[in-house]
Amino acid sequence: MSVPGLRGTGLLGHVCAAVIVLALIVGAVGAWIAPHDPDFVDLDLAYVGPFADHLIGFDGRGRDLLSRLLAGARTSLLGPVAVVAVAVTVGTLLAVAAAWFGGMFDTIVSAALDVLFAFPGILIAIVVAAVFGPSLRSAVLALAVAYTPYIARVLRGSALRERAQLYIAALEVQGLAAVAICVRHLIPNILGLIVAQGAVLFGYAMVDLAAISFLGLGVQTPQADWGVMVSEGRNGVLQGYPLESLAAGLCIVVVVVAVNLLGERLTDRAQRGAR
Repeated sequence: MSVPGLRGTGLLGHVCAAVIVLALIVGAVGAWIAPHDPDFVDLDLAYVGPFADHLIGFDGRGRDLLSRLLAGARTSLLGPVAVVAVAVTVGTLLAVAAAWFGGMFDTIVSAALDVLFAFPGILIAIVVAAVFGPSLRSAVLALAVAYTPYIARVLRGSALRERAQLYIAALEVQGLAAVAICVRHLIPNILGLIVAQGAVLFGYAMVDLAAISFLGLGVQTPQADWGVMVSEGRNGVLQGYPLESLAAGLCIVVVVVAVNLLGERLTDRAQRGAR
């Protein structure tokens, strides 16, 4: 059975979509279905392997790993969703506005985007953390700023092509307002590319947020988060107990690979549609 929104992405696309949906469900309800308190510490159980109802054992502080993975899915997935939502919204507005008005406005927007390209997301995260303090909100804000020029540049090209179409000129002749034309016609016609770029961006955001949390600039310990778990598991790796880092890292890899593969297929489909 083919899902309409995924038509043309093949079996692998459907499998990736299923993995993503499952991950989002776990992110939404993981804290409630966790079999144990993810923050309960019992140092006597530090690095103890699986037994009874502790299916994958304990971390270095004696906390149930499965419970922390389930609870940590929320911030690990909510953060990238927030980054994508902000970056895609701002990037789309800038791209459409630049394509619509053209001229000096387009030049100014393009120059501003080029300036933002010079600043890596991690560097912006460090600056934002220094100003507002390390937190998930600061990390999301930093990455949203860093990713906006990427999506704006891609969408600007498609928006320019749509802006040059005859139906746009016909709608202008009919007296339809620019905002109405963009919202009702131009943006819907590039929506496939917007969704595809958002999917690809999600994978990058998830990796970068995990890296920021690993550096201590994002989600703060003892809150459960996959990036934090990878960081906290470093001592276990050195002592021969790598399960915490491996489990959290595997969760990140599986979701990122699924999102990137689906994003690539959606991008290919959008490009075929544009031709």
